[in-house]
Amino acid sequence: MANRTVDFDAPDLAAQLERLSEADIDALPFGVIHLDRGFKVMLYSKTEARLSGFGRQPVGEHFFDLARKLGSENFRGRIEQAMADGVVDLDIGWVGDYDNARRDLRIRVQSASDGGVWMCIDRDPRNGR
Repeated sequence: MANRTVDFDAPDLAAQLERLSEADIDALPFGVIHLDRGFKVMLYSKTEARLSGFGRQPVGEHFFDLARKLGSENFRGRIEQAMADGVVDLDIGWVGDYDNARRDLRIRVQSASDGGVWMCIDRDPRNGR
């Protein structure tokens, strides 16, 4: 089963994701979003849609139009700077989810082989649903 073979903490998390089918990604216990280099949503896992409270998969839409709070210099700016530097490998603690402003998130962002990024979101179950 996929969720036993993908380690959220692995240094090669993005490479692990790229070996999976979309169905396997949907079965992971954490949310997964794949963005192209212009931040258009290429994949938005069913788990992410459910756990975030967003409720749908916005493939083809601009991510930061959907998640405006993440468009700050502190979040988007860090990703853009890492992309400009060549390799994205960020581990960001964040407070606030689509439907719960107090939920603690841990977001791993890594370079995708297509020039975009993979974002994996783990949620603290103590302050979520």
